[in-house]
Amino acid sequence: MPKRILQGTVTSNQNEQTVTVSVERRFTHPVLKKTIRKSKKYRAHDEGNSVNVGDLVRIQECAPRSKSKRWEVMTPEMIEADRRAREEHAKVQQKEDAARHDANEAAH
Repeated sequence: MPKRILQGTVTSNQNEQTVTVSVERRFTHPVLKKTIRKSKKYRAHDEGNSVNVGDLVRIQECAPRSKSKRWEVMTPEMIEADRRAREEHAKVQQKEDAARHDANEAAH
């Protein structure tokens, strides 16, 4: 199962190897049709204590590291690997769509 990736702002880095990341999501209210902003805080593992308060970071799901930590801060290498994997997946998907389109054209 793919790991979820979220993007947020670091709000605290006072603990050793742990940061608190505030992730904001926006959605349209179903009745009022007004855009609403909600935020949630996640505790994430930061191996090298490399991020500071106010930094924009990406976090991804991981195995539980402690009672409250279920996320880890993504390093530049992890972000690059994820980008490459997404590109590969998009290429495969595009080939499958083209093959499906050709099969439909031949059927008609």
